[in-house]
Amino acid sequence: MPQPSAPRRNPGRPPRFTREEVIGAARRIVAEEGVERLTMRRLATEVGSTPMALYHHVRNKEELLVLLLDDHAARTLRRTAMPAEPRERIVTAAAAIHRALADCPWIVEVLTADDLLSASALWFVEQIVDGFVACGLTPERAVHGYRAIWYYTAGEIVVRTAADRRRADDDRPTYREQVFTDLAPGELPRLAGLADAWGPLTAEDTYLDGLRALVEGLTERG
Repeated sequence: MPQPSAPRRNPGRPPRFTREEVIGAARRIVAEEGVERLTMRRLATEVGSTPMALYHHVRNKEELLVLLLDDHAARTLRRTAMPAEPRERIVTAAAAIHRALADCPWIVEVLTADDLLSASALWFVEQIVDGFVACGLTPERAVHGYRAIWYYTAGEIVVRTAADRRRADDDRPTYREQVFTDLAPGELPRLAGLADAWGPLTAEDTYLDGLRALVEGLTERG
């Protein structure tokens, strides 16, 4: 586990720092220690100041997280020409969001609370909702379509990240592997027949295949 950054000791009057420096320090803490360790007190230690001085730049942890979300979106989500075909536009926009979040899975943990949102990512949400409307869905059902894609995207990242972390931290057989070893072919013939292949198959990256199937199913009802 990475060790916390050494506090920067600055005797006397706390130094002046910019909002960009605050965001950079917060980004380091989250990357090295996890989002749960990001507190105003911990951040103050990182920049060599006091929690009170931070409030000149951010009101609270929630605003700090929003700034981090916007910072990450601005650095990783680039607006590009979207396909004219609406289904492909939905897939392209959703895939862009997935790529940005997969590189920084802690953001998914924050976003799944459903209270915080990056304004920088809204252009991509617009493409998804507008694509559904262009496929014949009402605006209300287009929002439901976006939510289905978001649940699928966030869930895929959370599950894959947890599995990767499990494999990195412990190379012992998982509970699932132990159970699949003893499956009874007479009771669960399909699963028993796939027992040896189940791990490799479920480790494959099938996000885009699932996304296209989801979009196709949602738009066929339009």
